[in-house]
Order: sequence, then structure tokens, then C-alpha cells
Amino acid sequence: MTDPSDPIRRGLWARLFSAKTGGMLVRNTVVSTGVFIIGLGVLWVLVQKGGMDEVIAAGIGFVTANSLHYLLGRSWIFRGTERALAAGYALFLVNGGVGLLVTMGLYAALLEWTSINYLVARIIVSVFAGLIVFVLNAVWNFRRV
Repeated sequence: MTDPSDPIRRGLWARLFSAKTGGMLVRNTVVSTGVFIIGLGVLWVLVQKGGMDEVIAAGIGFVTANSLHYLLGRSWIFRGTERALAAGYALFLVNGGVGLLVTMGLYAALLEWTSINYLVARIIVSVFAGLIVFVLNAVWNFRRV
């Protein structure tokens, strides 16, 4: 069992719940909402106009939005990072892959086991995946927390 008084863990938790991180989370939420709407639009077009499978289309929409999110995230959310552009993008894609796995898994489960509309299910899933990816990027990639 991990000791909750361990200074490294306590330090990370304190940093995650700081005003600085809160500001980054607000900026991340603004960017995430914008690119999420774009990704949702891609999902809708691929399903409604292209006849594509909802889960595959959600993955394509996610990757599209995630790439745009990196550009905006680097310049506004996590500004001041010392991570090189290409290395940061590579790590952002790795973190996005984690988010994609969470997104696809939870999304498929909601579609399979509930009667929730596919767009509503995608919105619900985005909250969970988004928080996970934010923490990974803030702590590991951009090292701003």
C-alpha cells in the first residue's frame, strides 16, 4: 500500500489541486470544448453522411480533434513548456492514445449496454477521457504541474 504521507505523492496531489493547475484546466476545458465540437462534427458527418460504423467514426473524430488540441494546448494551455515541438507532439499522441483507448472502450460499452444516443454517449465519455489526458499532459508531457 502506498503511504499517503509520502512527500512525492503529497506534492503531486497538492500541485494537481493548485490554482495554477486550475487555470490550466479552465483553458484546457475551453480548448477541449472547441475541438470536441469539431470532433463531434466529424463523427456526425462520417456516421450520417458516410454510413461509417459509430465506433470507428468516433476514433477518427477523436484523432482529428486531438491533433488540433496539441497546437492550441502548446501555445495557450501549457505555454512556457521547454519540451521540443516534435517530442511534445509525440508524447501528446501517446497520451492521446491512452485517451483514445478510454474513449473507445467506454463508448463501445455505453453503446452496447445502454440505449443512450451515440452523440450523448460520446459527450459522457469525453469527460472521463479528457481529465485523464489533461493530467498526463500537465504532469508528464509539458511538465507544467
